[in-house]
Amino acid sequence: MSKIYDSPAVALEGLLFDGMTIMSGGFGLSGNPESLIPEIRTVGVKGLTVISNNAGADGFGLWMLLESRQIRKMISSYVGENKLFESQYLSGELELELNPQGTLAERIRAGGAGIPAFYTRTGVGTVVAEGKPVETFEGQDYVRETWLRADLSIIKAWRADPAGNLMFRKTARNFNPACAMAGRLCVVEMEEVVPVGSIDPDQVHLPGIYVHRIVHNPTPE
Repeated sequence: MSKIYDSPAVALEGLLFDGMTIMSGGFGLSGNPESLIPEIRTVGVKGLTVISNNAGADGFGLWMLLESRQIRKMISSYVGENKLFESQYLSGELELELNPQGTLAERIRAGGAGIPAFYTRTGVGTVVAEGKPVETFEGQDYVRETWLRADLSIIKAWRADPAGNLMFRKTARNFNPACAMAGRLCVVEMEEVVPVGSIDPDQVHLPGIYVHRIVHNPTPE
């Protein structure tokens, strides 16, 4: 059975609701599910918690959902040059849970692997560790971090077959596979459709078991 849907609107139909948690792949401007994000904006769901490394850039990616005031909370690791992200946080309009980047990646991976918590030295003795248990192992303090999971993951792939087996292109892989695994449902935007069986099993970056719906975007920005 093909998992390919005709458009972003159809691929996201019935999956969006107010107050949900959405996990989005991407790193900077690379690997963003750029055709799915505008559809979330169009639907108009509010009060979103969004888990992503960053929040896009001016006019692109998750910035669009910040601009429309649909995001209530960001769980991310980089504010950077995103002035809208910065201003909404500093004004108290946007809640921010800032993570060291490696910790964010591991929290997402843990969510997909079914590991509810893990320990890391990163952040010990800083604001990152405030309110979190700290334990000592072999003379070193470690802070306990918890998994991240989402109602919906939206990601971008390079190639996909109708069964949902995916390949990513170079650094555009970034957070995408881990995000796919940590979502209760996963919708994928991809650039190229290939026949089932045409991807060598050793070249499958993410197997189709983690993918529920796919939409083709042959002309990404």
